[in-house]
Amino acid sequence: MNVTTATVLIFTESIENLLFRTMIWEILTVAGLATFEVYAAIPAGFAFGLPAWTIFLSSMSGGLAGVFIATFLGDKIKQFLAKYRKPKAEKPKTGLIYTLWEKYGIIGLGFFGTMTVGAPVSIGVGVGFNVPLQKLLVWCCIGVITRCALFTAIGYYGLKLF
Repeated sequence: MNVTTATVLIFTESIENLLFRTMIWEILTVAGLATFEVYAAIPAGFAFGLPAWTIFLSSMSGGLAGVFIATFLGDKIKQFLAKYRKPKAEKPKTGLIYTLWEKYGIIGLGFFGTMTVGAPVSIGVGVGFNVPLQKLLVWCCIGVITRCALFTAIGYYGLKLF
């Protein structure tokens, strides 16, 4: 092996290492965005040029992490606020979340709420409604997985059209 071949090999390995490290940051960015909002994470993954299965897995893992974080923090925040909150008069219950709750119960709040407004909002509302968090957690996880699969497929096949 001569000096030129060794230089090319070293240069190629360093480029591959750099590309791998860059891809890791892109995957972590997609997962981090999905922790808060899947609608931003999946287009970001396609903008980074990641494969569809990588986008799905990273957005799903970030979304599920967001569900568990929101559930944990929601319960802690509720306990903290209960110490200092004064009782208030009942307000009329209107809006999309109340309609989902009245019509579909915990499944509507967990699954359809996650599909429309996102899991952290659905969990926050569920904590406010005193919903059993274990059941809500299951339905929010199912909603996150469905949402990630659906929007990743739409993005993948939508890009195939162009």
